[in-house]
Amino acid sequence: MAEKKPDFERIYALFEKNRAAFERFYELLLQYNERYNLTAITQKEEVIHKHFLDSLAGEHLFPQGTAAVEIGSGAGFPSLPLKIVRPDLSLTLIESTRKKCEFLRAAVHELGLDGVTVLNTRAEDAGKGSLREKFDAAFARAVAPLASLAEYCMPLVRVGGQFIAYKGAADELAGGRKAIATLGGGEAERVCYELPADYGARSLIVVGKIRPTPLKYPRGQGKERSAPIA
Repeated sequence: MAEKKPDFERIYALFEKNRAAFERFYELLLQYNERYNLTAITQKEEVIHKHFLDSLAGEHLFPQGTAAVEIGSGAGFPSLPLKIVRPDLSLTLIESTRKKCEFLRAAVHELGLDGVTVLNTRAEDAGKGSLREKFDAAFARAVAPLASLAEYCMPLVRVGGQFIAYKGAADELAGGRKAIATLGGGEAERVCYELPADYGARSLIVVGKIRPTPLKYPRGQGKERSAPIA
């Protein structure tokens, strides 16, 4: 698992190479945050470490040319930082809140990011429709507990693809393993890391999809959260 740990020396280099785009993203975040309440974190160094660098912690897990879907995009973390440093990625951002979609579309336009689609829909609806099992990867950050998140994400991933969950320091694997297996996932790996400058412990959960998700999932009607697979 050691090779899956983030290399923050490399991540810093990617960030600095694209510093102008990240500066513009920060300006947009502050501008729209006044109206849309996108994030409670607004101090610049905190945004850089807790949003930008943390978003890039999983960059190395996406092979060249990956077509990926993000669930619950919110303010665009980790999707937009990933796209800034990896223009080869093709991203679909799924967000159920209209105002947040407005911000995401504005940010994509202002930052000149090609190959990004923003969809104002619910993950459970997307997982039942034409996007089902169409993506190389599905990922999310700070959206839901692991079992619920797996049910939102894994129906969208093709067999042979992967589900990547950005998580905090707490180990959620015990509560998510049954859901992962039920939804077609293989063995889950938990990659722990520390953000630079003592900004906290985080983890990535990485799951390969080894078989199709049963058609009954996602169940919809809020069952993913109210009655997670356990």
